[in-house]
Amino acid sequence: MKSGHATRAFFAILSREMLRFVQQKGRFFSALVRPLIWLIVFAAGFRAALGLSIIPPYKTYITYDVYVVPGLIGMIQLFAGMQNSLSMVYDREMGSMRVLLSTPLPRSYLLLARMLSGTFVSIIQVYAFVIIAMLLGTRLPVAGLIMMFPVLILTGMTLSALGMFLSSWIKQLENFAGVMNFLIFPMFFMSSALYPLWRMREGSVTIYELCLLNPFTYVVELIRFTIYREPNLMALGIVVATFLVFGIAALVGYTPARGGPTAGRGG
Repeated sequence: MKSGHATRAFFAILSREMLRFVQQKGRFFSALVRPLIWLIVFAAGFRAALGLSIIPPYKTYITYDVYVVPGLIGMIQLFAGMQNSLSMVYDREMGSMRVLLSTPLPRSYLLLARMLSGTFVSIIQVYAFVIIAMLLGTRLPVAGLIMMFPVLILTGMTLSALGMFLSSWIKQLENFAGVMNFLIFPMFFMSSALYPLWRMREGSVTIYELCLLNPFTYVVELIRFTIYREPNLMALGIVVATFLVFGIAALVGYTPARGGPTAGRGG
């Protein structure tokens, strides 16, 4: 694989995703509306009802809006990853996906480039949300938000790999949309995004254990600890392992031998 060809292919994929993102203004605003509703409406209601004790990585008592921001960042990336995979299904139905995967470049590189381009779009949405949250009065450490950037690449790629794996096995757009909703909401609500895990354990040990099995929990915790410049090697390891598992599974799914999108006949 020649580096010049690979670079041009990556920027072509990235520019296509950015152009699609710019043209679909509703996609950008809807990505911000969901977390802002939680931040403005629900955080105001839970501020008094949900007291948060001193738990890592926090060094003092915090308000609910501060706690929930990392979870809402994870929400943005989760929806963006699934949206990116939804567009993969659409491209496959239109035939452009088959054209992309028939190029001389390795299939693994093209899929990684597609995941990375979708991740960059999600990072733009994340920082737009963070700026609005800070303007609304949520106190966040600026240095930690800068350090968060490489972690957002990893977490965005992980969630994109999950969505890519699903898109490799689901052939129809309508079916993927249903599965996407079935997957997103349990992953989001059964995690530490909205409530601390010790609160979950007090309410239901079963739900608490499901939260521990949910890879999205570790995506949120990795983002949370990074914002406050604290290491969380367990979350980092699980996120990397999740990326590798679903990334490899997606690559296997997009192979001609499976009769998938790169097969000679219709995908």
